[in-house]
Amino acid sequence: MTPLTFRKIRRFLCVSSLAALALPFAHAQTDTYPNRVIRLVVPYASGGPTDQLARSLGQRMQESLGQPVIIENKPGAGSILGVDYVAKSPADGYTLLFTASAALVVNPSLNTKLPYQAKDFAPVSSAGSYTMFLAVNPKLPFNSVGELITYAKRNPGKLSFGSAGNGTSNHLAGELLKKMAGIDLMHVPYKGNAAAMTDVMGGNISMMFDLPATTLPHARAGNIKLLGTTGLDKNPLAPQVPTIASSGVPGYDVTSWFGVLAPAKTPPEIVQKLSKLIVTILKDPAISAKLAGQGYEVFGSMPKKLADMMAADTKLWAELIREANIKLE
Repeated sequence: MTPLTFRKIRRFLCVSSLAALALPFAHAQTDTYPNRVIRLVVPYASGGPTDQLARSLGQRMQESLGQPVIIENKPGAGSILGVDYVAKSPADGYTLLFTASAALVVNPSLNTKLPYQAKDFAPVSSAGSYTMFLAVNPKLPFNSVGELITYAKRNPGKLSFGSAGNGTSNHLAGELLKKMAGIDLMHVPYKGNAAAMTDVMGGNISMMFDLPATTLPHARAGNIKLLGTTGLDKNPLAPQVPTIASSGVPGYDVTSWFGVLAPAKTPPEIVQKLSKLIVTILKDPAISAKLAGQGYEVFGSMPKKLADMMAADTKLWAELIREANIKLE
């Protein structure tokens, strides 16, 4: 045997031995998971619905897993700081992301310099969803989405819609309505939903899309009219309001969701364990009751379903953002 051949054999044996040692070690890591603190990172300030649901989920996870689950709020740059933090964390299941969908399915198309992409994450489970209402000034001469569309086509450019800013969910909802209904609406961006809603009630702009918690009190007071809901199903908080999809815009659907994700290379065994646990926890009516009154539906799903939701929404919003030439302010 030549010295060169001997060296090759020795190198092969060393590599094989190391691999054999590493395999049971990897199994040991997943078999004993979790054995220390888990951090559930929320890329928004505390107090909002995302934070509320994360805290309810985290408490139940802690009780089931027997290890502390800490909610860590990392707001900043429109959720980018917190999301990027998790993307660059160790893929060991001890740092997880709890976020609203826009951070992963809208931001990548709006910001070409984003430090992360959806591929940097392993979907674990959905955690819930929410839709919006289309609210219009009560003095406008239409009382349904169909009548709105007819009016807009007869008066191109006369109707306007407000939003919390370029690329926000209520901006995209308006742009999607424009596209699917074939109408001309002028977008007016604000620095928040409250200012836009004030101008809808005052007649300075025609309409806007907003959450049930904001729109329903104003609708009951007669300050606005609700013409439709953005989901494929009616909102149980206002079942008298039809869906936009059933009111002349078939297929219209703007449903945002919450999800739990891990860094991309997290072991599949850990992802599956977390997913099954979250799905079980979120079936508890006590958790969903906390947010149902605000219009949020709570539910869990297995990783593939969340991955499919992410892929479908990313495609939808990427196409719309490109076609409407939407840019960040």
